[in-house]
Amino acid sequence: MKRDPEGYEEELRQLHRHFESSVFLFRQQAALATTSSSGGGGEVAKELGDLALFLAHVAPFYPDDLDDLPEQIGGLLDTNARGLPPGLRTHLVQALILLVNRKIVDLEDTMELFMELQVIGDRAVKKLAFSHIVHSIRRMNQKHKNDTRNRKLQNILFKFLQAEEESRAKRAFTILCDLHRRRVWFDERTTNAICDACFHPSSRIMVAAISFLLGYENAEQEDDSDASSSEDEADQNPQILLSKQDVYKANHKGTAASKKKKKAKLQRVIRSMKRQQRKSVEEAGSSYYSPLTYLKDAQGFAEKLFSRLQKCNERFEVRMMMLKVIARTIGLHHLVLLNFYPYLQRYVQPHQRDVTTLLAAAVQACHDMVPPDAVEPLFKQIVNQFVHDKSRPEAIAVGLNVVREICMRMPLMMNEDLLQDLVLYKKSHEKAVSIAARSLITLFREICPSLLVKKDRGRPVDPKARPKAFGEVTVASDVPGAELLDESISSEGEGSDDESDAFDSDDETALPSAPPGTEGNMEGSDANKLDANEDTNEEDEASDDDGGTDEGQDNSDNDSDDIDEELDDDSDVDADTDMSDEDNDDDEELKESINGSEDEGSDQDEDSDEGDKSNGSSSKVQKRKLSDYIGELNAADASLRALKRLAGAKKAHVSSDETGKILSDEDFKRIKELKAKKEAKLALAQHGLIKGGDTKSATFKMPSSDQLSRKRVDPLQLEAHVRRKMSKEERLAMVKAGREDRGAYVARAAVKQKKTGGLSNKQKQHRKRMPLAATRAKAARSRQEKKQQRKRSGNQFRGRKAWK
Repeated sequence: MKRDPEGYEEELRQLHRHFESSVFLFRQQAALATTSSSGGGGEVAKELGDLALFLAHVAPFYPDDLDDLPEQIGGLLDTNARGLPPGLRTHLVQALILLVNRKIVDLEDTMELFMELQVIGDRAVKKLAFSHIVHSIRRMNQKHKNDTRNRKLQNILFKFLQAEEESRAKRAFTILCDLHRRRVWFDERTTNAICDACFHPSSRIMVAAISFLLGYENAEQEDDSDASSSEDEADQNPQILLSKQDVYKANHKGTAASKKKKKAKLQRVIRSMKRQQRKSVEEAGSSYYSPLTYLKDAQGFAEKLFSRLQKCNERFEVRMMMLKVIARTIGLHHLVLLNFYPYLQRYVQPHQRDVTTLLAAAVQACHDMVPPDAVEPLFKQIVNQFVHDKSRPEAIAVGLNVVREICMRMPLMMNEDLLQDLVLYKKSHEKAVSIAARSLITLFREICPSLLVKKDRGRPVDPKARPKAFGEVTVASDVPGAELLDESISSEGEGSDDESDAFDSDDETALPSAPPGTEGNMEGSDANKLDANEDTNEEDEASDDDGGTDEGQDNSDNDSDDIDEELDDDSDVDADTDMSDEDNDDDEELKESINGSEDEGSDQDEDSDEGDKSNGSSSKVQKRKLSDYIGELNAADASLRALKRLAGAKKAHVSSDETGKILSDEDFKRIKELKAKKEAKLALAQHGLIKGGDTKSATFKMPSSDQLSRKRVDPLQLEAHVRRKMSKEERLAMVKAGREDRGAYVARAAVKQKKTGGLSNKQKQHRKRMPLAATRAKAARSRQEKKQQRKRSGNQFRGRKAWK
């Protein structure tokens, strides 16, 4: 029939009439008989099921003749689904699924029927109908989303979910959750429908919805931890390799070759760590998802669920789950639900069951938009009930950890007296308590160091840091991270700035005798330097001529030494350049004093006075006064400061012009890269690989309000894991547990004796045949030994008597 549909039309019509008569006969028997499987009903049911499957297979090839087949099969299932035999019911469902898959009938038309088939009590049919619905919707949305069909199917499922009948609502909720987990229906409409299931009259559906909301975040966190562990296994683990000891060995211990290898290894690890840090910064916040994030009316959801929590009589575990969902919603959306904190206050006791879960919910419900007065009674009760001298160390550590987490979200809860009392627990002999107290110190060093005593402040990054007042909002006046662009531009220009600084230091030595007209000309600085060098040479020569004619060389040397001392006191030049200049001047003066004359052509200048000095005559020349020299030096210094101020003003003007510009996509990419590099530097500073003043600030990074709201507080992290000393029996049990794979101890000699293989080489060496001469010598030796034994055995030798 599939190969030649036209040739078998008569046979098809005959089979179709036979199928209709079988359906009519089966309905007559079902109406007359008390049980459908009695008498000949079984044979009719089997024949009917086979005919339905056969016609469903050939239905695409005979669309006109079999156009009413879906209605006949669907009507039979709709009216007599519960009364059909299990085999016939399964065959009819398979035939209807085949028709839907061949697109002869739409899924929207049979959706309600498949939902009804899941509640008739047949496990095989329920599984078949459920998998058909899920896979059909997945295939429909595989290539592109068909919003029109999706909305129709969602309306059907939402209608079943909102109905009061528990069985149908449960099946609809299961399908919605499965499609949401598979990210097929991953939209706000489905998410809100699942969240609305928390208010279903049936407690089982409410518990299932709350469990889905809580378990989704746990599953996301487990996936993130698995991904991070796999990345750590794939790459080198920087936590193990990066240590101060390795850095010290790479720089100070070993030979030059070994230190070179260690440094290269450290550089590879640092590069990998920077790469991992950059990836973590880029991916932070993008993979986070919670169904509670997409609530349309988060305040109404929290208030409605809290009112149900106050009125319900569910068991304790269910109430705890409702409590966690409410707290998570308050933290995510920064809601204000003031009645929630007094409700929590009733359960905050050290002996309360699952108290860490309650405290984690209390922490998550705290944010900066909640008035501190509403949380203060709960905060005081946590401190009074957990943190006191008669409490157990585990309770004290839990209380300090909860106080730290609440103060991280609401710093205004802490005052100076309470903080100083809590900080004193850093001297406790219990490790968990002291660690919790020190973490509280670290937090307040960052957010408000003034609350700590002076010895606990350390070196805070910002000594005047204060927490924001309630309701205070910081309005961003520019793009976040735009200052990193300016820093990068300035760091890129450091090379040219260094050159200009070195150039300025050279100018300071050259400018004392430079002409004042060159103050505003930065481009002619090389010419100024050359002119200044010529002027200083001519001054030295003039002093030499003067000393040679009247006072002698000693006086000229003394005068030049005085001038050099004044230069050292007044100018800010480098020591190396000063020493080199002085040595050159002394050498030139020595040569000139020996020769008694100087070259006229080498020392020409535009100044008429200097020209008179360069004639080499023995006439007495007027010597320059020290006060005039100092005046010129001060004028040059003032001109240099003016030039630097002018350059700084121009640079500030350029930066102010740049602040008003519109950032491009490349600028935003650059900001993202610079943020990642900054995070990598902070991570390296934590491991002691970067030396600088910001290593203290890198030890703790205060998270933002959004990061704290998205972070899920784990109750296990609030608990104190105090490691007690094990007894001897416990230590032996732990040792034996590690030896399970090994067998019992056996001596080496016993192992050799039980050997079942061949002989060893030593044994083979002993069994070798000796040469004939060696055999005869051994036999002769044994005969002599036997003879001596027989000789001694007759009478015992008593020794020689002493008196003979």
